[in-house]
Amino acid sequence: MVTLNGQTLTFEDVRKVLFDGEKVVYSEESMKKVRESRKAVEKIVAEERIVYGITTGFGKFSDVFIDKDDVEALQLNLIRSHACGIGEPFPEVVSRAMILLRANALLKGFSGVRPVVIERSFELLNAGIHPVIPQQGSLGASGDLAPLSHLALVLIGEGEVFYKGEKMPAIHALTKEGIFPIILTAKEGLALINGTQAMTAMGVVAYLEAEKLAYQTELIASVTIEGLRGIIDAFDEDIQLARGYKEQVEVAERIRAHLSDSLLTTKQGEIRVQDAYSIRCIPQVHGATWQTLNYVKEKLEIEMNAATDNPLIFDNGEKVLSGGNFHGQPIALAMDFLAIAVAELANISERRIERLVNPQLNDLPPFLSPEPGLQSGAMIMQYVAASLVSENKTLAHPASVDSIPSSANQEDHVSMGTIGSRHAYQVITNTRRVLAIEAICGIQAAEIRGKEKMASATSWFLENGRKVVPFISADRVFSKDIEAMNDWLKAGAFQFDKCQITHK
Repeated sequence: MVTLNGQTLTFEDVRKVLFDGEKVVYSEESMKKVRESRKAVEKIVAEERIVYGITTGFGKFSDVFIDKDDVEALQLNLIRSHACGIGEPFPEVVSRAMILLRANALLKGFSGVRPVVIERSFELLNAGIHPVIPQQGSLGASGDLAPLSHLALVLIGEGEVFYKGEKMPAIHALTKEGIFPIILTAKEGLALINGTQAMTAMGVVAYLEAEKLAYQTELIASVTIEGLRGIIDAFDEDIQLARGYKEQVEVAERIRAHLSDSLLTTKQGEIRVQDAYSIRCIPQVHGATWQTLNYVKEKLEIEMNAATDNPLIFDNGEKVLSGGNFHGQPIALAMDFLAIAVAELANISERRIERLVNPQLNDLPPFLSPEPGLQSGAMIMQYVAASLVSENKTLAHPASVDSIPSSANQEDHVSMGTIGSRHAYQVITNTRRVLAIEAICGIQAAEIRGKEKMASATSWFLENGRKVVPFISADRVFSKDIEAMNDWLKAGAFQFDKCQITHK
């Protein structure tokens, strides 16, 4: 059970809720703040004070006063009109993350919603009812208005959901679980959609995938090092300490641990004096990606516990302030950085693939073919990796450098952070397939060298990897092998922490 209070949500909590199906509850102390905040909203409505989003229209309509008899209609119209997202839906796990993050933000007690809004959100999470939320349509400022409106639709019994593997009208799933739709009152519609939870949810899922993949790249690269009889001296701790980057030191430490008892690695001068950069510079390149991952994690952890709607209610309603916490710039920059950093893992991996298959760069069978000439072996796998790497280069163009005005120029600078988060996720998806190709080629090369000479860690990877992708003894439809290895990596069949291999 994960308890939310709007303040202390961690990545470990998120992982439990998203991937382990943990139930969520709220702390009574946080709900007390919610009730106090709500009283302030009701007082504003009763006194007919002019406060943005409570007794006024939205965006450019902020100067239009709304009569207290129309506040419910105002919120309903807001959700329906703003639910205009388009394109393929976000993955179901991202939709689940959006509910989690939005509920956690509301629990901070700055948003003025009734407790029932949060309670219904918890009921959706715990019942596994996930809104169908189109991916396209958010500018990443004024909040993720379009995506979050599709989430809010479900709370009022409209829209569509994923439920027990099926897509269906929301009201059908709610009825099956005995959950009653709510009627939104003053401020509640705005509080639900004026936030960064779409980009942050996509970013959180992307980060978790990227972190897992970054660990996996190190073992896969270790297999490649054995396949190429790589020089272990380049990973010596003194080299890394001489530069001083903590993440570089740690990558080299994990590589040394993976290869500690290998009979396939070499010393400098034994076969060659130096390896190519794609081997020798693994700590420097992968370490820089880890630096970025640490930065991204820090920003996401702040945003997961942030109040990002507008206006915000302070001092029991004595201060109701309009600001710009809905602006997604911090996450937009982090997502662009994440895409670039993960793309580099693919770039260097593709160069290692080339060294594994190119007969001019190694002493292995050309393209790892069982019968060079008659059979092409892994030749076209490298083409596929090159294609994915090039696609990543276009996806890694920063979304955050773009902006376009909206709402009659009232909202004249936006972050495009949701686009950035989606691109980062696609880069991670592509990179995983590049790593799958390196894994296939690496274990093929290492097995040709002699699997009995492999290190314990890499030998484990080969043994279990062979259950997924057999030895290449003849040409076959390799796309199936790539997808099988990709699925194994995505499932997290293994993970690493401080040089220790944990087998799931």
